[in-house]
Amino acid sequence: MAADPPTTRIRVRRGSLERPINGRLYRGTWLLVGIPLLIAAFSVGKPAALRPAVPALPPAFDEARAVGLARDLAASFPDRSPGSAGALGARQWFSAQMARYGLHVHGEGFTATIPGRGRIRLENSVVVVPGRSPQALAVLAHIDNLGSGPGANDNASGVAALVELASSYAIGTTPPGTSAVIPAHTLIFVATDGGESGGLGAERFAREYRERVLAAIVLDSIAGQATARLELAGTTARLASAGLIETTAARIAEQAGAPPRRPSGFTQLLDLAFPFTLYEQGPLLAHGIAAVTLTTAGDRRPGGFSDTPDRLNGGRLAQLGRGTQELLRALDQGAELVQGTSSFVYLGARIIRGWALQLVLIAALLPFLITTVDLFARCRRRRVPLAPALRSYRSRLALWFWIGAVFELFALIGIWPKGPSLPLSPQSTAVHHWPWFGLIALGVLAAGGWFVVHDRLVRRGPVGKTDELAGHTAALLALGVVSLLVVATNPYALILVLPSLHAWLWLPQVQARPGWMRPGIFALGFLGPLVLVLSFAGRYGLGFDAPWYLAELAALHYVTLPVIVIVLAWLAAAMQLGALFAGRYSPYPAAAERRRLGPIRLAIRRLVLGRRSRGDVLERERALEG
Repeated sequence: MAADPPTTRIRVRRGSLERPINGRLYRGTWLLVGIPLLIAAFSVGKPAALRPAVPALPPAFDEARAVGLARDLAASFPDRSPGSAGALGARQWFSAQMARYGLHVHGEGFTATIPGRGRIRLENSVVVVPGRSPQALAVLAHIDNLGSGPGANDNASGVAALVELASSYAIGTTPPGTSAVIPAHTLIFVATDGGESGGLGAERFAREYRERVLAAIVLDSIAGQATARLELAGTTARLASAGLIETTAARIAEQAGAPPRRPSGFTQLLDLAFPFTLYEQGPLLAHGIAAVTLTTAGDRRPGGFSDTPDRLNGGRLAQLGRGTQELLRALDQGAELVQGTSSFVYLGARIIRGWALQLVLIAALLPFLITTVDLFARCRRRRVPLAPALRSYRSRLALWFWIGAVFELFALIGIWPKGPSLPLSPQSTAVHHWPWFGLIALGVLAAGGWFVVHDRLVRRGPVGKTDELAGHTAALLALGVVSLLVVATNPYALILVLPSLHAWLWLPQVQARPGWMRPGIFALGFLGPLVLVLSFAGRYGLGFDAPWYLAELAALHYVTLPVIVIVLAWLAAAMQLGALFAGRYSPYPAAAERRRLGPIRLAIRRLVLGRRSRGDVLERERALEG
């Protein structure tokens, strides 16, 4: 390996290649973040709730009747898993309850693939109450469960409330001498199927009714011991309008005596960065329908074995039922004012608008981009060769693309579980039973890919400081491109990438320093992905299954192909920086140092020669035995 250029061995003025990162420039560009922060502070708004319904009528929600319905459904059909006899019986039970009030239920059947179970026939049970306008308001509750318990709270409670709410609009329930109240909007009450499997029924309903429905309320596990909670996140970086959320919170607070719980501000920001929810408002929001879920559960629904009828909280069921009734009345008078979806972080009385958050995140990206461009310019001025380092990154990127292609191939041929592009239930067998054969095969093929490319990446001798600096610069430039792609796809996802950008930017500066600083800075770059994995492990009860769960979301294409490509490019940059950190980096060899054969042909030649040599040894042994 050639010695370093003389300029790197001579101590020169501050800002030379001995201190390649311009710290003053980096700190100065952080001043740019102050302007977006100031704008964001002034952009904080107060959402306006719709006024209570006029005239004010006492809620007609009957607690005893709703609790009785929930217990009856849970006891009569404890196994309501999609496609089972219990699911059919539960739908017939729902139709019979609605028929008592003169309401007609029509079924909307469809088929879907459930990971771990295959192709299943499902059916939504829909009740339509005509209004003066064809534009509709919808109330949904999934009627299915996993079959591992009676599902009294999840979600016989929601279905019971659905029946009770619909009955208040039935002609047969109006007092004698009065006429039935005709709502201003058409009301649609839906007992969905496949709610435990990513909201299959809600997804089907949203595709069929998205042109008609202005807003939707989802009732899920509303008779638990905990206080009311709002589920806001969607499967895209969009939430229901702030007006709908604030109206929902106000009506629930009137009945419960306290505002409903909500996810923390950081959790909401993380949900915008990686949109995910197990509740049915997710598919509705993805189709542009303003929707919010009312529940007493957490991010994950209650477990099946302990969800028994005797543990239902009737008072909580009545509070949320009456709150939903008042919410429907308020929306019926002004749903057009709160329709649609938007992006923001909801802090109760205040919201931080999404565009302001995006502006701050993009501004936080600028110090990295400006400093990296400055580093690139310095290398160019001092004639540091960057082409070998970029080719080295290209080889690592090709390796990760190979691994991604094999992963996608395995998904295509069915080695990974198949299903729609919706969230998996954390209790699904597909989550906890890892396909070890497929994972081992993936590991073997990944190792084969490394065997192909490693010949031009392994270290053959001493590597100069300029070569190491070029390796860092190439990786940082690649991270810059990755960050711009993140901005183009989902700017909120920058919170997962920014730790690696700002931490790894300083690796060239501390490369020669002993002690904890260098490994600490390198480890800090993985903070964003680590927070995401730990979030899934804790919030959804996945534990050590969280990494495989995220991989399954990629196999189901819930995580889209552009996002997968961005992740692979980030991993290639991390791999190059890891090689530099471990002292294993080597620039891509020059043409004179490379063998004539390319890496793929060289690997094939080695394999063929290896087989021939083994054959020659066997022939010699047979000759000696003869």
